[in-house]
Amino acid sequence: MKVVAYERTAQGTGASRRMRNAGKVPGIVYGGEQKAQMIELDHNALYHALKKEQFHSSILDLAVGEQQTKVLLKAFQVHPFRPLVLHIDFMRVAADRKITMKVPLHFVRAEESPAVKLEGGMISHVLSELEISCLPADLPEFIEVDLSQMQKGHSLHANDLKLPGSVTIVTHGAENPVIATVLNQAAAEAAEAAAEPDAKDVKDVKEGEKKAPEKK
Repeated sequence: MKVVAYERTAQGTGASRRMRNAGKVPGIVYGGEQKAQMIELDHNALYHALKKEQFHSSILDLAVGEQQTKVLLKAFQVHPFRPLVLHIDFMRVAADRKITMKVPLHFVRAEESPAVKLEGGMISHVLSELEISCLPADLPEFIEVDLSQMQKGHSLHANDLKLPGSVTIVTHGAENPVIATVLNQAAAEAAEAAAEPDAKDVKDVKEGEKKAPEKK
């Protein structure tokens, strides 16, 4: 995925404010043997890119003028209540050095599993992403989790996943974390009930919406 940026020389709070008022986002590129580079990016293009899963979990081709650099998104700052990106950080990557990155999990084929199809259960996704270590060329945009073999009383663990190339899972001391587990019918119904608003609460809210404020 290509990202277009421009070199910037102005620094400081005042310069950043003027940049944002002009529809630009200040940023920085660091890492490797080169010095940190100050950049600016078009706000609207960056705002829409941040909504894409690929932007957060893949190697990006950062173009600053004629210079092309392989980078990872490391951090970004947004306004607390306005749709405004305030700052962004990218880190350079080297082809021969492993990187550590969180990548999303894509769960597939749950409806084909005996747990759902034959036993009336529900598969609960315990984790939505995993932290991995790998060479940049092996970095996956996501890890697919096949749930088609899940059965009653069965849980899927990190070690059950098929990982490409040099990819290994970073568990931070956890032996073999659970990725997904099967809930029986009673537990599934309880989970669904807990997610739904209470009928009385809904009624109270609707009645409250109908009441006009008292005049004093």
